[in-house]
Amino acid sequence: MLGTGPFGQHPAGAFNREMPERRGLILFEDSPRRIRGVFEGETVVDSRRVKLLHEYGHLPIYYFPREEVRFDRLEPTDHHTRCPYKGEASYWSVRVGDRVAENAVWGYPEPLDDAPPLADYVAFYWGKLDTWYEEDEEAIVHPRDPYHRVDALASSRHVVVRVGGEVVAESTRPTVIYETGLPPRWYLPADDVRMDLLEPSDKRTGCAYKGFASYWSLRVGDTFEEDVVWTYREPRRGMEPITNLLAFFNERVDIEVDGEAMERPETQWSPHRARG
Repeated sequence: MLGTGPFGQHPAGAFNREMPERRGLILFEDSPRRIRGVFEGETVVDSRRVKLLHEYGHLPIYYFPREEVRFDRLEPTDHHTRCPYKGEASYWSVRVGDRVAENAVWGYPEPLDDAPPLADYVAFYWGKLDTWYEEDEEAIVHPRDPYHRVDALASSRHVVVRVGGEVVAESTRPTVIYETGLPPRWYLPADDVRMDLLEPSDKRTGCAYKGFASYWSLRVGDTFEEDVVWTYREPRRGMEPITNLLAFFNERVDIEVDGEAMERPETQWSPHRARG
């Protein structure tokens, strides 16, 4: 539903460009995972019968059966929103002691006739609870999509990164990340990167699949690329091969692989999109 996926905003391939309008596409399916959400030290939702809703252009969202949600910790509010594909949403705040997460929960008590059967389910804004768990492992950033794959593969391909025509990194021992809906990302050892051109940044981001990333900006002569390089110092389980390796945004630098110049991909990180 995202990126260059078949139902994303920028689907790859001629076939997808010829597809009819995709807005409003919704998949509502069972998830076998036990999901728990904790707020102020108290579990406010604990479900073994969670549903996963996929919607065009959006990250997946967990919907929980009402009976598996601590409604004694929820307070109805006057806030309402309307979705043209699902109907009018009602909202609740979460209260534990003196702490309140306003309008953290929503549901569709009377969904549209052609919407999924949402009446007996509610959803949470992920970031408004303190901690989430899939089974007994902490889950970060957003629900993980069962159709989203991330592979970290060791490679011997010759990767050269240039900015303004100057080589800023070169390696024959990269690790490449192939991730659903994203261009290949080439992760390089620090010894193969011109670290003298990098300036540490305060920026941090999180990925549900890889973990939390730290950033550098890059300065080459008069050219300055802000937050263009990142690393995962403590990646999530399964992503250990990229620990402390450095990656560059393909969208903002020139990357050559085995002598072939890679086309700059069009994503939300492309320069004109980043500027809004």
